[in-house]
Amino acid sequence: MKKYILIIIIISLTLFIISGCEGPDQSNQKSITVAEQYGLAYAPVQLVKELGLLNNEDSDIKVEWKQLSNTTSIRESMLAGEVDIAFMAIPPFLIAKDKGMKWKIISGLSESPLGLMTNREYIKTLADFKDEDKIALPQPGSIQHILLSMAAQRNFKETDKFDDQLLTMNHPDAMNALLAGREVSAHFASPPYLFLESKEAGIKKILSGGEAFGGDFTFIIGVSTEEFYQQQSENYTLFLKALREAIEFIEQNPAEVSELLADNYDLSQTEMEEYLTWPGMEFTTEIKGLEEFLAFMTAEGYLEKKDYQRSELIFAEKNDLEDRENNEAEQKRGAAKNGE
Repeated sequence: MKKYILIIIIISLTLFIISGCEGPDQSNQKSITVAEQYGLAYAPVQLVKELGLLNNEDSDIKVEWKQLSNTTSIRESMLAGEVDIAFMAIPPFLIAKDKGMKWKIISGLSESPLGLMTNREYIKTLADFKDEDKIALPQPGSIQHILLSMAAQRNFKETDKFDDQLLTMNHPDAMNALLAGREVSAHFASPPYLFLESKEAGIKKILSGGEAFGGDFTFIIGVSTEEFYQQQSENYTLFLKALREAIEFIEQNPAEVSELLADNYDLSQTEMEEYLTWPGMEFTTEIKGLEEFLAFMTAEGYLEKKDYQRSELIFAEKNDLEDRENNEAEQKRGAAKNGE
């Protein structure tokens, strides 16, 4: 079954990458298109939008936001030149990179509690799953799938132990199915669904993301294409500055952020603040767990290349970005002085 799932992942990604076409030359464009997804882990991105932080930095820049539902649609849009910056988990980024996608990480975005939730009384550990128990998660190759595989390897020495029991479902549908108690026995959930499910009678968590991984890890990262990084360096730097500002704003003003974003999640302001400050919910540009995901996914055959360097996967670390900002500021001052 593991080989079957890997074949599905590889074929899907290959078709997307081969069919991708080059977008128009964007070197002189004052525009940026950002893909957004639903979920508390993406709160800083939504805050950039709500506060107009990009236009605060440059009033002339045109900003477009695209609502995309999964990493597949993100890859397609980036290949078509329709999206410049997007956000996702580390494993699907690595899988696409390994298959030829020309993108890199721009920043960490968030750490988040994840949990394997079950509605079955008899399931108290992974060992209690029966063959007929179905586990809902976003898709093969998702971070939830890789974390479950990590836990299976650690506990049973079988990476693909649960692959025959997986059901691909988006989080809202998976939560509804879990609460209905019929179609699925478990859901590997992320916030806010994890928090909502944890408050329901008869639903319990049997595995956390940290337990599966063996420590802390970044849940969501920002990614961009090499083309955007090279041709629109000023817009790239502008977005990172706005993102850092949003992350700092959340840390310093959780109540105000909750008021701004509560309606986006159909939550009350009180619930929103509770979830934003939930233990394990952290917004940070730091990237954790990249090397560990690389090692596991290479060893288990999810990745073909075996010697990735950090510089192949990340555009610039914080100090490099600050140097880049200083250079661009100096260039602007020089251009203004020369009357350009």
